[in-house]
Amino acid sequence: MQVPSDYAVSIGTRTKSAFTGYDTVPITFSLPSKPGSKPTTVDFLLSQDGKTLARMQKFDLTKDPAQVAQLTNRPVRGPEAAKVVIVNFDDLECPYCARMHQELFPQTFERYKGLIKVVYKDDPLVEIHPWAMHASVDANCLADQSGAAYWSYVDYVHSHGDEISGADRDPAKANAALDRIAREQGSREKVNPANLDACLQKQDNGAVIASMKEADHLNIDGTPTLFVNGERISGAEPIEQVWAAIDRALEAEGEKPPPPSSVPASTPAKAPAGN
Repeated sequence: MQVPSDYAVSIGTRTKSAFTGYDTVPITFSLPSKPGSKPTTVDFLLSQDGKTLARMQKFDLTKDPAQVAQLTNRPVRGPEAAKVVIVNFDDLECPYCARMHQELFPQTFERYKGLIKVVYKDDPLVEIHPWAMHASVDANCLADQSGAAYWSYVDYVHSHGDEISGADRDPAKANAALDRIAREQGSREKVNPANLDACLQKQDNGAVIASMKEADHLNIDGTPTLFVNGERISGAEPIEQVWAAIDRALEAEGEKPPPPSSVPASTPAKAPAGN
């Protein structure tokens, strides 16, 4: 965890948490250089062996992402029967999202074979990412016909962001590249080309705007933001923290997590696509 040098950090008393194998440690961040600024206290989970630190956020169950975020008809990666669902609010132009995506697939899927499923929601940061909205719309055009085509497109875009942006950073060229990639992925998965072309040309962003409103309702202010059976993980946190959250969710569902292991090196590869 990196903290700006002008912040003061104080660590509170370690207490027993509700999560097996973890204690709660409150950490307070303050800014002495700005009189009147309010300190912020964040609860962290510290493993009892002292080797793992995870950020903990209490989540309002009246805003459970499974209820607030519309998951119906969204492409699912992983078995439908999996008891742990990871909902990821994603921006296809975001480099931190790309890093998280490449750690989820295949590392996390390999570790939790058959135990998890993943659903992506759109939250393009349009103020700073000029082609993110277009990318989300194109992804949804593919999702309307094929979950496999959707995931292939997301895999490609998240691993070729610089190439799509181009040396001259021309949004029009980036959008044309996104349409080309969508057609290529659609052709591989044998989607209806006429329907896909009509959708790409229309660029209806209504579903993306609705997803962005869901993100606002959940107080999401950056991407990636993940919910692991409701437990929130904000930002591109170390993959160990994501795994710790998955382990806690599995235990809560009566499932035994895989044994501890080291984090494997990132290897670009495709996880099995869902519907």
